[in-house]
Amino acid sequence: MASRAPAEYPHATWRLIVDGEASGATNMAVDEALLTAVVDGTSMPTLRFYAWSPPCLSLGRGQSLADVDLAACRAASVDVVRRPTGGRSILHTDELTYSVALLQTDPRATGGIVECYRRLSEGLLAGLHRLGVDARQAVGHEHGDGEPTAVCFETPSHYEITVAGRKLVGSAQSRMRGGVLQHGTVPLSGDLGRVVDCLAFPDAERQVQRRRLHQRAVTMEEATGMVYRFEQVAQALAEGFAEALNLTLVPGELSPQERALSVEIRERVYAAPDWTARL
Repeated sequence: MASRAPAEYPHATWRLIVDGEASGATNMAVDEALLTAVVDGTSMPTLRFYAWSPPCLSLGRGQSLADVDLAACRAASVDVVRRPTGGRSILHTDELTYSVALLQTDPRATGGIVECYRRLSEGLLAGLHRLGVDARQAVGHEHGDGEPTAVCFETPSHYEITVAGRKLVGSAQSRMRGGVLQHGTVPLSGDLGRVVDCLAFPDAERQVQRRRLHQRAVTMEEATGMVYRFEQVAQALAEGFAEALNLTLVPGELSPQERALSVEIRERVYAAPDWTARL
């Protein structure tokens, strides 16, 4: 399917937020607060970049907590949070995470989830190409052998970003009250196999899963041989979104209302044991 030309999207103005590090519960609550504000009409569509501290294992909304080795996470000082979006486990460390909150009526989000992935991935691709990364959109599952595991980065889905067939960007999406939240992670460096140590694999299976992951996923550093700074990647991706989706990005921050809502959502949902252990 051919990419849609930027001129075919009507020009739009979005807010750009570049955050620092925060806990997993805080990051997920902020993303939900942004989506709520966009749906309520009190905020413009928003592109946000952020990082995580301490390292955090995030589960997909419908994933079982039984997939997690909680004792191993505690020993490694790794938080555990359940995302509002689908997908499987991601260990968030040494990375940049992006999120987009917009209305389903936006021409960049109309249609089904897969088509929306394709459109938003055009922004990611344009940004990565600015950094010299030979990235492409995956079409379908590029690895069809074996059953899926608890690891998100094992297999690229439709229109996720790959380099030489290995998954570079993992994304997930949720729709609520006419709004779309999509977020995803760009691993900058480090050992992607670390996520296996946080999951409840039998000991004999861990090395197998680690090898599979290294064969099927890649970091920015491994893909290019270069070390990228968070700020450098955020700037390039912002420029890529603006170019590919015909946007003007206005730097901003959370409004006082969004900040208060994110605190409330964090305590009620993402920091609550009942939410994390719901499955």
